[in-house]
Amino acid sequence: MLSLILAAALTSAPVSTEITLAAQPTPLHGTLLAPENASAVAVILPGSGPTDRDGNSPMGVRGATYRLLAEGLAEQGIATVRIDKRGIAQSAAAGGEEAALRFTDYSTDARAWAAEAATRAGQPCAWLIGHSEGALVALKAVEGGDDKVCGLILLSGAGRPAGVLLREQLESGLPEPLKTQAFAALSELEAGRTVADTPPALAALFRPSVQPYLISWLPLDPAALIAAYDGPVFIGQGTTDIQVTTTDANALAAADPKATLKLWDGVNHLLKTAPADRAANMATYANPDLPLAPGVVEDVAGFIKAHPSR
Repeated sequence: MLSLILAAALTSAPVSTEITLAAQPTPLHGTLLAPENASAVAVILPGSGPTDRDGNSPMGVRGATYRLLAEGLAEQGIATVRIDKRGIAQSAAAGGEEAALRFTDYSTDARAWAAEAATRAGQPCAWLIGHSEGALVALKAVEGGDDKVCGLILLSGAGRPAGVLLREQLESGLPEPLKTQAFAALSELEAGRTVADTPPALAALFRPSVQPYLISWLPLDPAALIAAYDGPVFIGQGTTDIQVTTTDANALAAADPKATLKLWDGVNHLLKTAPADRAANMATYANPDLPLAPGVVEDVAGFIKAHPSR
């Protein structure tokens, strides 16, 4: 009897498989986590910076948000592909020269991953789950429509153009005259013009090699993109997120009245339970043992299940 129970447990456990996606100059890498008889599949798109497929970063983020989300969705019968975006982790070689990178490279990859995930899971389409900047990648990926994308799950995503958010962050984070110089640089980049002789203190944000990417990213308006999309959309946002606020979630929802908006009380940017206090909130970023906040996985899974793959 015990052997039968163990056998059943083994056969029902989700299977984790390392997969690749053909790309130039080298393949992209990800992990397919597939429960038995999955009812749907989703691609988890990472946020900004050197964030890997598990949701971790060498910049001190070790919350494993994407791994936890994938494992939670597997328990709900939903398969996931979580990815290392080009230039990051195992997909580092696919990044190429920084000066050649454009935002549309990420959105094109997202469409390709959706098609690959759908094929591997035996589904007609795949959901795009975009977290933080990944939410904007998801919105850009479906611009003009894509029959391999079932719909969008936007988690902790901006609802206003990046320039607006950057100015808010720089307003309180930079002293004069750096603030004035940063705002002037942003205005030039938004107009599609590169900026020379940026102060060394602003090099991390405005170095010459990253400026072409910024020029491709800054004009994008999440509200306009979501308004133009006619597929199902779920917007999830925590109320103690210190990076993206409910203002952004509400802006997205206002632009797409058909979307489902869920505000999670006491949940931060990494979808973990956290207080509003900045230091205590940031402490959760380095804790992979802290689970996702109650309701996050259940709400995402419930939305996906309520909209069967067409």
